[in-house]
Amino acid sequence: MKIPIYHLDAFTDKIFSGNPAAVCLLPEWLSDENLKNIAKENNLPVTAFLVRKDNEFTIRWITPEYELDLCGHGSLSAAFVIFNYLEPSWSKVNLKSRAEIIEVFHKNNLITLNFPAKSLENFSSHLLEEGLGSVPEEIYQYNNERCFLVYRDEEEIKQLKPNIEILKKLSQRGIIVTARGNHHDFVSRTFYPHKIIPEDPVTGASHCLLTPYWSKKLNKKELYAKQLSERGGEIVCEYQGDRVFISGKAVLYMQGMIHE
Repeated sequence: MKIPIYHLDAFTDKIFSGNPAAVCLLPEWLSDENLKNIAKENNLPVTAFLVRKDNEFTIRWITPEYELDLCGHGSLSAAFVIFNYLEPSWSKVNLKSRAEIIEVFHKNNLITLNFPAKSLENFSSHLLEEGLGSVPEEIYQYNNERCFLVYRDEEEIKQLKPNIEILKKLSQRGIIVTARGNHHDFVSRTFYPHKIIPEDPVTGASHCLLTPYWSKKLNKKELYAKQLSERGGEIVCEYQGDRVFISGKAVLYMQGMIHE
């Protein structure tokens, strides 16, 4: 079996930046073992697998370590392949995952993902201050999954040098740090201490938390965000009730065939 594969950089318009992902087009679902082996062989932050039936696409996101329930940059990358190589006349597609159906739109050279907004609750932990080496102004968490820390300014976000071994002691798997931006409405970084690469280049899912917070803080519905990782990336965010619309660009780095 030959499997078409696309290697893209998401949330950017130039290669070697944004968050890299692979997209594989399958005629039918392979075994979980084969999917995991392909993701490991790709050795990218995520591989998005698509199976098409008529005009519907089912999606799964698998990292070299485990399967994800949701992945923003993997979804954007998959939609880029659909809109640019499979159905260039389409302006909308639904990606059906195990958990939900994700609406994706293509307009004005941007791909927009419709995600649920997520709310925060107060939280505190001395491990965060020790592990990040700086005292935030506010600390929250989401569903015991992610910590959310607000700092004074962009420079403080840039200068953070996390101690990953300390942060591994937290029960939450993700840590989002954010502040007002100098040239954007807000900036952020996202850390996953237990992953092989502990800082995520650009994290679409984090903006389901970031967008409602900054929308209320700044009294704005549409926000322009930048993630300050080494690779960096930019996201346009819009907050509408219980939904967050996350928009960005993607660029193709390479395409080919897997000889499975």
